[in-house]
Amino acid sequence: MSEISITEHEFEQFRTLMRRVAGVDLSPQKKSLVSGRLARRLRALGLKSFGEYFAVVSDRKSADEFDRMVDLLTTHETYFFREPKHFDFLTATVLPELQQRARPPRIWSAASSSGEEAYSIAMVLADRLGVASAWEVFASDISRQVVEKARAGVYTTNRIDGIPKDYLRRFCRLDNTGGEQTLQIDAALRRRVRFAQVNLNENLGSLGDFDVVFLRNVLIYFDTPTKQRIVERVARQMRPDGWLLIGHSESLNGLNVGLRQERPTIYRRA
Repeated sequence: MSEISITEHEFEQFRTLMRRVAGVDLSPQKKSLVSGRLARRLRALGLKSFGEYFAVVSDRKSADEFDRMVDLLTTHETYFFREPKHFDFLTATVLPELQQRARPPRIWSAASSSGEEAYSIAMVLADRLGVASAWEVFASDISRQVVEKARAGVYTTNRIDGIPKDYLRRFCRLDNTGGEQTLQIDAALRRRVRFAQVNLNENLGSLGDFDVVFLRNVLIYFDTPTKQRIVERVARQMRPDGWLLIGHSESLNGLNVGLRQERPTIYRRA
């Protein structure tokens, strides 16, 4: 099949759809990215235009293909113990305070991608509170495919540089079967992390409330009105005096969400 070009009208169709269903703002500069990533699905399905593909993903009977499209058009770059100062803050400040409360700590990795952030949080909690103690890490992503990958907890060894050596020994297992060395999160720790497909652009009330929410490196993909709505939704799921952590390249400046800033990228609910 010869290369198929995406028209301006077709690109606008995908921009509108992604903004509506996921809140993701695909700038005009992303046209070539959208074309390149979706072209492989056109080839796989034997379609002749991006308009035909748009018709497929717009059909409610094609939920699996819709999920594939969302997965291709969202970014999942992450790694273990990314932005380590947040984990230092979790260890030194948050957990000692949570240990004084009656309720077990509950932490949400709200844009967990393939799971590295969620398992990093779980390692800290298992280390400081005990792997069998009463705590929960809930992790979510809009992409069903990356959620399934995260549940498996299997990673290539070039992804593990950020894991402290003691955690690597206690919470991870190296596997050489299949000719390529991989790392798998220990089964006992995997069982302590619950993964689910969640769209931050929808109602979040069924998720329950949390002491800490990691909402990192995802707000940069939304326009200001969408950021406002998403942070409002997330804040409603935070327990009183709960913490919200965002990425170091992100800010809540200009948003009215009822959170006070404790330090750069760390906010707290009153």
